[in-house]
Amino acid sequence: MTVTRRDDIVDELLSWTGVTVQDHRYGGIEFIFEGKEIGHIHGDYLIDLFLPKSKRDEVVANGFAQPHHMYPDSGWVSVYLMSDKDIIKAVELLHFKYDLMKNRNRS
Repeated sequence: MTVTRRDDIVDELLSWTGVTVQDHRYGGIEFIFEGKEIGHIHGDYLIDLFLPKSKRDEVVANGFAQPHHMYPDSGWVSVYLMSDKDIIKAVELLHFKYDLMKNRNRS
């Protein structure tokens, strides 16, 4: 999968079963699955999403994401979309979160 632009990120997430978009309360748009937020995008440059603490710590430690730009000690992470690699990382993390949400709803 090669995702290279913001529109491609939106198109990719909307291709996942049950995902919709809506305006985010702090600007940008958020991706929703069964009434809950997967993550959100601010403009063309920043994706934020909430992860379980162990996954959050892992992705920050390996450089896949950074602590959230406003709440660095929370479970939120930020991915700045500076390169194609960053966009791919963001989509992979969003897909991880989507899969986690799908599996929780099946239990």
